[in-house]
Amino acid sequence: MYLKKTGFTPLDILVEGKRGTSAALSLTGFTLVEVLVASTIGAFIALVAVGTLRAVTASAEMVENNIDEAAEVRFASNTIARDLINIYHDPNNQNVKFIGLIEESGQGNVSYLVFYTVSRAKARIGQPEGDVYEVEYYLMKDEANSVLMRRYWPNPDRQESEPRGLLSVLAEDIDVFQVRYFDGEEWSYEWPEEMEVLPQLVEVNIVAVQSGQVKPIMVSFMVKFVRSANMTSVIPASGEQSPGGTEGAPQSGEGSN
Repeated sequence: MYLKKTGFTPLDILVEGKRGTSAALSLTGFTLVEVLVASTIGAFIALVAVGTLRAVTASAEMVENNIDEAAEVRFASNTIARDLINIYHDPNNQNVKFIGLIEESGQGNVSYLVFYTVSRAKARIGQPEGDVYEVEYYLMKDEANSVLMRRYWPNPDRQESEPRGLLSVLAEDIDVFQVRYFDGEEWSYEWPEEMEVLPQLVEVNIVAVQSGQVKPIMVSFMVKFVRSANMTSVIPASGEQSPGGTEGAPQSGEGSN
């Protein structure tokens, strides 16, 4: 009945159906050019995403390394400042030790700082110890490493010819460890044992240089010895922070004799 009204035969309907199917299939497909353009855009987006991820990861690692390096430098400066603040005082200068030397090596001049300090931190667990310790700070360099060392000895004896004590690494990648001494008139880089008195000021400079850093990490501070009061104080150097990153500094050594 329907065929009579439309005037189409079954064969005409079959042919037209096939044509419609082909037309629908041709409309839902992609040409080779479209596929190539889409692949190029996708590859470009992937490359940009990977490059951005690598840059972010490298920046995060650099920031983390810089934070760790800065923490090591601060820890080293705080340790040295604490020992200097608590330097051992005695009415008899023969019982007080304070030596600052410069030694030449293949890696340049190396500062050595040796003195007696008062501390409650034990060098050896479970061993009887007093509260007076001999400490020494120096920079140990070779072709691959540069570390700031600390020697800590609980039984100081000025008659000993060889240095004794426990060695520990305070900070790595230290490029400069420089100590200067002020006698009231001029600065010098050495304070020999023959002086038998403490300097008025001690300036300590620590510089850490790590590969990839834009600028080095530097901490500089001064410790003042007030001989009349047998007390010491920390003075931050010009333009630098005091150890610990605060403007206020301890004004006297805890437990100083």
